[in-house]
Amino acid sequence: MSIKKYFWDLSDKAVRENYEILKTPDHSKYISRMVTLLSRCDKPEIVFKTVDKKIFIRVWPEIRKYWKKTAHAVDFLAWWETIYESIAEKEKKEVPPDDLVRIGKSIKKLRLEKKMTQQHLADMTGISQGDISRIERGLLNFSIMTLLKIIKILSGKNATVNFSSAPEKNLRQMKSK
Repeated sequence: MSIKKYFWDLSDKAVRENYEILKTPDHSKYISRMVTLLSRCDKPEIVFKTVDKKIFIRVWPEIRKYWKKTAHAVDFLAWWETIYESIAEKEKKEVPPDDLVRIGKSIKKLRLEKKMTQQHLADMTGISQGDISRIERGLLNFSIMTLLKIIKILSGKNATVNFSSAPEKNLRQMKSK
């Protein structure tokens, strides 16, 4: 089945271009076109005939972020979030990198010491509770900016991080200046 019917506002030429865009996650229009498709299509089998599942899993956080900004068809956003989580669980055969696991455990330990819930940390950082959970388990490869947000919340405004070889001390050695 074609995705053409989900891009009713585009010319035939633009729809043909969409097929290429949706196979190229680095394309500048990829995220916006994915949001358009996902906000109009509730059939994963159709989407995944055009979009690779592994790419979808990798790019979903960016898609979700853009989608939330545009506030377009929010009910579909929640539905696709569920699809993403289901697919990610099935596809997750790879063991998370040790560094991400160590950092995640350190973040969790500090959060618990501060008697914060994941939801509270999520609200303070602007990161979803689900992503906080995945970070703490080492299952989400996140940016340094995200790490800095979390550190500042858990350790104060002018926190610093010492990435020593002793994993338990990495985030513990954060100091407020």
